[in-house]
Amino acid sequence: MKIHGLKTCDTCRMARKALPEATFVDLRDTPLSDELLDRAIAAFPDTLVNRRSTTWRGLDAAERDRPVRELLRAHPTLMKRPLIEEGTTLHLGWDAGVRSALLGD
Repeated sequence: MKIHGLKTCDTCRMARKALPEATFVDLRDTPLSDELLDRAIAAFPDTLVNRRSTTWRGLDAAERDRPVRELLRAHPTLMKRPLIEEGTTLHLGWDAGVRSALLGD
């Protein structure tokens, strides 16, 4: 299992604490591979970009209109976090549904 996120993100910290056996990959140090990014875009087409973030609010309209793939390559911190790989299954965020699926709660 891999958790993709930011080491400074509180939500990622909660996921890491609950899943100590998972490998953590910081998006600033290791961007998502093209294959994983494509899978994430296909799995979460409307929710992968965090439109509530400070980074998003700082973008101009032209930048916001870029395709998701280009936007996340240019601004990896725009991705909703964490993105969790469990085998071939992807989970986004750390809400009750994701926690239940991964922890059985």
